[in-house]
Amino acid sequence: MNLIILSDTHGLLRPAVLELLRSADAILHAGDINSQAVVDTLASFAPLYVVRGNNDKEWAAAIPHDLTVTLDGVRFYMVHNKKDVPADLTGADVVVFGHSHKYSEERRGDVLWLNPGSCGPRRFHQEITLMRAQVTNGSIRVEKIVIPHKVP
Repeated sequence: MNLIILSDTHGLLRPAVLELLRSADAILHAGDINSQAVVDTLASFAPLYVVRGNNDKEWAAAIPHDLTVTLDGVRFYMVHNKKDVPADLTGADVVVFGHSHKYSEERRGDVLWLNPGSCGPRRFHQEITLMRAQVTNGSIRVEKIVIPHKVP
């Protein structure tokens, strides 16, 4: 199963991101979407699992704050801000979060912590990033994808 994991799009779906979405079997978005149009576009590519970010206001009232989903034997816990992850992650294999715009992959015990960074408007001089993950029979392999940006 090919997953695209992204966060902090802030209303922008870049052409390179749209191209990557064509190969997705499922999409995980860790919040700060900023519009229903982005949600609709993402959902047109593959099943979409999404959580609400701090910039997702009234329009996103129906989007959950956190979400647990199992895909091909891997259980994902999703939330926008890492500080909102509960202490008890029993049963979770992977935590997906965003908010900082900073890419990270970290294993803590049996749990893989993933922040795909931001693939929306470039902020804080960070790279523009997202993740592609292969999930097969309870195992996950993650690949960092860097989207080139033009220097002003």
